[in-house]
Amino acid sequence: MTLLFLDVDGTLIPFGAPRPYPVFEAPVGAAPAEAVAHPLLDRVDPALGPRLAGLGCDLVWATTWMEDANVCLSPWLGLPRLPLVDWPGEEDDGGGPAGLHWKTRPLVDWAGNRPFVWLDDEITDVDRAWTAAHHSAPALLHRVDHRHGLTDADFAAVAEWLRLRLSGAPAVP
Repeated sequence: MTLLFLDVDGTLIPFGAPRPYPVFEAPVGAAPAEAVAHPLLDRVDPALGPRLAGLGCDLVWATTWMEDANVCLSPWLGLPRLPLVDWPGEEDDGGGPAGLHWKTRPLVDWAGNRPFVWLDDEITDVDRAWTAAHHSAPALLHRVDHRHGLTDADFAAVAEWLRLRLSGAPAVP
């Protein structure tokens, strides 16, 4: 099954737009009180959880939130505890080319030979090129606009890539 690596800041929690953000109520039983008290958690639309699960991928947290993603976000989104990518050292690019995001190499290593989708607000063409050269399975590195977080257009792009990959048709990155 395809992996889906999921970032938090800028992907689930939008920031930086010159407008107020929608505020969402905590779902009943969503998280412990200390988790719900996180100052930006109410920007996360709980409806994203079922939409992410509905993509049919194995979801994996790819965030510096580490275990806090399972404590705060998984319950808020109605998701089970998800595996976490264990970073070798924050912002250590492992000697990659200039502009390579520090997450790219660890994600490719974590994926092994499995296809994957990576949703993040900091992905660049350098990450895409490096992944294409170093990962044998299909991969979609999809950049999310940090000002809006995940949108219908992002879900449509991922669903279309998954559909094309499963049909055997060539997918455009």
